[in-house]
Amino acid sequence: MTHTHKPLVVITGASSGIGLATAKLLSSRGHALLLLSRRLAPMQQLQLPNSLALAVDVTDRAAVLAAVAEAETRFGPVDAIINNAGVMLLGNIATQDPEQWDRMLDVNVGGLLNGIHAVASGMVERRQGTIINVSSVAGRKAFPNHVAYVGTKFAVTGLSENLREELAPSNVRVITIEPGAVDTELLSHTTDAAIKAGYNDWKQEMGGVLTAETIAETIGFAYGQPQSVCIREIVVCATRQQQ
Repeated sequence: MTHTHKPLVVITGASSGIGLATAKLLSSRGHALLLLSRRLAPMQQLQLPNSLALAVDVTDRAAVLAAVAEAETRFGPVDAIINNAGVMLLGNIATQDPEQWDRMLDVNVGGLLNGIHAVASGMVERRQGTIINVSSVAGRKAFPNHVAYVGTKFAVTGLSENLREELAPSNVRVITIEPGAVDTELLSHTTDAAIKAGYNDWKQEMGGVLTAETIAETIGFAYGQPQSVCIREIVVCATRQQQ
């Protein structure tokens, strides 16, 4: 089968923020795309060529596997996955609803592992591929009201390093992107109004935060290196972000 596009890239959490910006960027560079998110309309509205947008919750392992299989039938093997789907539910650990911890663990860790599971065996067999996991600077250090969220992002950063070691002999790259504060919908998931207000004040104090497009460019840079080059980790923050 002859394809008129660059290899297939899977992007989770593609309906907004970093995922949506990365979809636009990689489409402009000619890649076929599988776009996954619970919200279908924003992905369809992009009207990107050689793309398949599906309403999939990354916590549904069978649905993720089926989506990847459908995209590979249409566009050929997955060359990269960008595990970007995530939720940030900030809260004081003494008062936060534990169901919010469960949700973050299910999406930020379990959903990411489901994405890895869907592509890793094929990449190892082909000895070609790139797994890009979007963690956070909160995967390296603590922040107020972030206990459970920080736990999920430390997990992402740690499992990514272990995964890189396991897959490197098969010529598969694992790249971890660790953004600081970014102007996305992520904060809107938090239900505590006082914490949200404080977070927004913090963003204003630093004179603004990163854009989703900046992180997309960072992802594009790392992915765009030769397969023989693995940029293992990139931590990127606004210049005036001190934490």
